[in-house]
Amino acid sequence: MDNREEVREFLTSRRAKITPERAGLPTGTRRRVPGLRRSEVAALADVSVEYYAKLERGNLAGVSPAVLEAVARALQLDDAERAHLLHLAQAADGSDALARPRRRATRQWKPHRSLQWTLDAVTTGPAFVRNGRMDLLAANQLARAFYVDVYADPHNQENLARFQFLDPASRRFYPDWGLAADIAVAILRTEAGRNPHDKDLHDLVGELSTRSDAFRTRWGAHDVRHHGTGTKRFHHQAVGELTLAYEGLEMAAEPGLNLTIYTAEPGSPSEEGLRLLASWAATREVATATKETAR
Repeated sequence: MDNREEVREFLTSRRAKITPERAGLPTGTRRRVPGLRRSEVAALADVSVEYYAKLERGNLAGVSPAVLEAVARALQLDDAERAHLLHLAQAADGSDALARPRRRATRQWKPHRSLQWTLDAVTTGPAFVRNGRMDLLAANQLARAFYVDVYADPHNQENLARFQFLDPASRRFYPDWGLAADIAVAILRTEAGRNPHDKDLHDLVGELSTRSDAFRTRWGAHDVRHHGTGTKRFHHQAVGELTLAYEGLEMAAEPGLNLTIYTAEPGSPSEEGLRLLASWAATREVATATKETAR
């Protein structure tokens, strides 16, 4: 992905989101651009208009941390957006080379035995490990049952983004499909800033942009996010509606990987739904094992 283009579009899109009122500036009349003017951002960041214009043309090479922070304040960036801007700056001057994650072939990665044991020890909710491309790399029994639609279609390649945008089953699985789509694209966009040299990610973005208008529109918005904690609604084919809280943890020993655990509020219908899902999963795995033995 072209760094200068990424920088240009990210800064332009963030500037367009900030109204003069939000920035504490006079509204004025005859404004020809959405959001702030370049001159207004430059004034808020205490840099010259010419210098800010250079940044917005995509040239972040050599920009000091102080200037990056000033621009982040002027554009009212959140934590995820600040981190994304820093990653873009690191990529621009090549300082991300040493910190760049080792490129691994997705299908060759195997969880360490102790990691799989840890996942399997979670018995009351889906627990899984994914990378920044949203490939499902390891899962416990409940997560395999929870994402049965993802695993069932080989075209998904065990990838949550492909499932989201290319598999019609996702429209049923995610009752709030638009919100889930926004989150998925923001995760991929964040990964693109963190690891801009990942060819597998380039290929995935190209595939989804070609095949999904919904993805292409969202990708162009340049939204990023930290996917740490929250609540989502699902509709599972075996147990119906589920409202689950999630916690996502970055794995220190494996940069770029995220451990996510879903759980339900104690005493809620969704907690009973997860118990039913566990029973369904156990029955399903026994049936699968019986078929394999009979062959």
